[in-house]
Amino acid sequence: MPQQHASGESGPADRTPAAPGRAVPLWLTIVATGLPMFMVALDNLVVSAALRTLAVELDATTSDLQWFVNAYVLTFACLLLTGAALGDRFGRRGVFILGIAVFTLSSIGCGLADTTGELIAGRALQGIGAAAVMPLSLTLLSAAVPERRRGLALGMWSAISGTAVACGPVVGGAVVDGLAWQWIFWVNIPVGIVAIPLALRVLKEGSLPNTRLDLPGMLFATGAVVGLVWAIVRGPEDGWTSAGVLGGFAVSAALFVVFVVWEGRAPHPVLPLGFYRVRAFVLCNIASGAMYFGVFGSIFLLSQYLQIAPARTPLEAGVLTLAWTLMPMVIAPVAGALTDRVGGGRLMAFGLFTQAAGLAWINLAATDDTPYHRLVAAMVLGGIGMGFAFAPTAAVVLGSVSPQHQGKASGANTTVREIGGALGIAILSSVFTQNGSDRSAQEFVDGLHPAVWVGVGVVLLGAISALFIPHRPTPPPPYPSDSGPHPAEEPLRLPLVQEEPLRSIRSMAATSSVKESRRR
Repeated sequence: MPQQHASGESGPADRTPAAPGRAVPLWLTIVATGLPMFMVALDNLVVSAALRTLAVELDATTSDLQWFVNAYVLTFACLLLTGAALGDRFGRRGVFILGIAVFTLSSIGCGLADTTGELIAGRALQGIGAAAVMPLSLTLLSAAVPERRRGLALGMWSAISGTAVACGPVVGGAVVDGLAWQWIFWVNIPVGIVAIPLALRVLKEGSLPNTRLDLPGMLFATGAVVGLVWAIVRGPEDGWTSAGVLGGFAVSAALFVVFVVWEGRAPHPVLPLGFYRVRAFVLCNIASGAMYFGVFGSIFLLSQYLQIAPARTPLEAGVLTLAWTLMPMVIAPVAGALTDRVGGGRLMAFGLFTQAAGLAWINLAATDDTPYHRLVAAMVLGGIGMGFAFAPTAAVVLGSVSPQHQGKASGANTTVREIGGALGIAILSSVFTQNGSDRSAQEFVDGLHPAVWVGVGVVLLGAISALFIPHRPTPPPPYPSDSGPHPAEEPLRLPLVQEEPLRSIRSMAATSSVKESRRR
C-alpha cells in the first residue's frame, strides 16, 4: 500500500509532505519531478540539430539519420501507457527512478557509439526510459502538491518543459559548432546522477497494489501505436500510398479496435474507457494533439528556415529561436496560477488562437531574405500562445480523472501529443517537399508557405475544441465497468486529505466519521 503521511498538521502553504515527520519545499518537489522530465524533453529535440555532423562522423545514410530520431520517437510514444501502468502496479516513484536510470545508462551507450547501429539501439533504449519518466513525472507532482497549489506547480512544471524546448536548438547548435557530438548525450549523465537521489529523498511512493497488469491491453495498445507511428514516419519517404505505409495504418487500426473491445471487458484496464465519457478529457486530448501537430510541425521547418534565409550557422539559428521558445518559461507559471480561476479550456483556447496568429504572421513575413527583426514579434506572440496552452493542458487532464488514474491519463495525453507531433512533422514535411525543396532559399520558402498554412489550420481546430472544455470537469468513477469501488480507491484518498492541512472543519469531521464507521 502507498505510504501515508504521519501527520495532518498545518504547515506552510509552499511545503509538501514527503515522508513522515518531514516537509519539503514546493520548489524542491517541482525540481525533483521536473529535472528528469527536462532531460527527456531536451533529448527529443537536441539530436535534430546535430544530424549533419552525425552524417559525417558516423558515415550515416539519410535512412540512418531518420532512425536516429525515429528510434527514440517510436519507443517513447509506444510505451507511455505501459510506463504509467507499471508505475500504478509496482510503485510510481520506483518506476520513475528506474526510467531515469535506463535513460542515463543508454545516454552513455549513445555517447560511446562507434557505428550507426549502436547509436540507433541506444536511442531506442533512451525512448524506453523516457516512457517511464514523462507520464510519472506529472503524476508524482500532482500527488505531492496540495490541491490549492496544484495549478501553480503544474505551471512551473510546464515552464521547465518549455525550457527544454528552448534549450534544444541552442544546445544542439553549440555542439555542432564547437563540441564533439557525443556531448549531446553525455550532458545527461550528471543530470541523472543528481536526479535519482533527489527523487528518493523528496518524492513519496504511491501505487495501486491490488491492481493486476493488463498485459493484453498493454500489448494491443503498444502494437497499435507502433503501427501508427511507423506509418507516419515512413510516409514522407516511402509515399503515403505505398504498401508498407498503408499496411502500417491498417495494422494499427485493427489493433486499436481489438484494444477498445478488450478494454471494455478488462477488470483492470490499462486505459479505462470511462475517460472518454468525460468531455474535458476528450476535448483536451484533441486540442493537445492539434497543438503539437501544428506547432511542432511548423517549428521543425522554421528552425531550418532560419539557417537558410539568409544563411546562418545552427547555433545562430538556435539562439534566434529563443524569442519563441523562452516565452513559455515566463507565461506557463502565470497560466497555471490562473487555471482554476479562469478555466483551463479558456486559457488553452486563448493560447491556441494566439499560436495560430503567431504562425500566420511568421508565414506572411517569410521571404528568401527576411531580416530577423521582422520575425521576432511574431515569434514572441507564438511563444506566448504556447505558454498559455501548456500549463492548463496538464491541469485539465489530471482534473478530469480520479487521483488514482492520473498516471494513465497523463500517459494517454502524452501519447496523443507525441503522435500529433510526429504526424505534424511528417505531413507538413510532405506538403513542403511537394511544393519546394532545400536547394535554395527561394525554393525553401515556396515549400514553407503551404506547409505552415496547414499547421495554422490544425491549431485553429484545436482552439475551437478547447472552447468547449467545461470550466470544472467532473471525473468519472474510478472503474466504470466495476459494480463497486476499486479496493485500492479509499487508501489513496487519505494522503490527499492529509496534504491539505487547512481543509475546512466540516470536511475533517466527515473524514473522522468515515474512520469511526470503519472501526465499528
